[in-house]
Amino acid sequence: MTIRNETEKENLIEGGKRLAAVLRALRAKVAPGVTTEELDDLAEQMIRDGGDDPCFLGYTPEGAQRPYPATLCVSINDEIVHGIPNESVKVLKEGDIVGLDLGLRHEGIIVDAAITVPVGKVSEEKMRLMRVTEDALTAGIAAAVPGNHVGDISHAIGEAIERAGFKVVKELGGHGVGDLVHEEPFISNYGHPGTGELLEEGMVLALEPISSAGKAVVVLAPDGYTFRTKDGSSSAHFEHTILLEAPRARIITA
Repeated sequence: MTIRNETEKENLIEGGKRLAAVLRALRAKVAPGVTTEELDDLAEQMIRDGGDDPCFLGYTPEGAQRPYPATLCVSINDEIVHGIPNESVKVLKEGDIVGLDLGLRHEGIIVDAAITVPVGKVSEEKMRLMRVTEDALTAGIAAAVPGNHVGDISHAIGEAIERAGFKVVKELGGHGVGDLVHEEPFISNYGHPGTGELLEEGMVLALEPISSAGKAVVVLAPDGYTFRTKDGSSSAHFEHTILLEAPRARIITA
């Protein structure tokens, strides 16, 4: 979406604060022995207690055969994104890394964010994978300024990941957000500067670098939602909703 008035901007900012608070609570909840369903239940309860709606629950993205059955996406280790937490329930184990991807609708406006967090003590490679992917998000946000192009964001993200020796998951990327969960433009996590759609003030985007410690070849699980790495390598995912302003983007879900 592109922000149309001050009320929309205020609601976007407030929605981002609420989503960030839920993600902080989920991060604190992550520990060995916690189940994915417990995390999903907490996310839904907090969103509804705040008077908002979980926007993934019941959502059917393009190409899906059924609505998504949960509030939260929980993706562990080699699960890249969209892991379903409340069907084949999993127990978090020491050494796992877990991606938490969440969206909510506040006063009609959707915000979307994701974090990847360690479960207890994890390997140095997993820690570095998470750091690099989060740094790639920072690099993408820095490139998201009015007058640049989508390709500038894509290039910044891809360079940060590849330079560190990891691989970009090329099939997945960021997107516009606000009126709908997924809007144009699609924002690839690799690309060339100066290409793609022109970035304009007021645009609302969800940037989401996704990386792999292996070859980054993607397979879709039989549940129709969970993307995994074909070689079983670990994956990390970070996401913020941002509002394009000059001279720099505002991070809505910080």
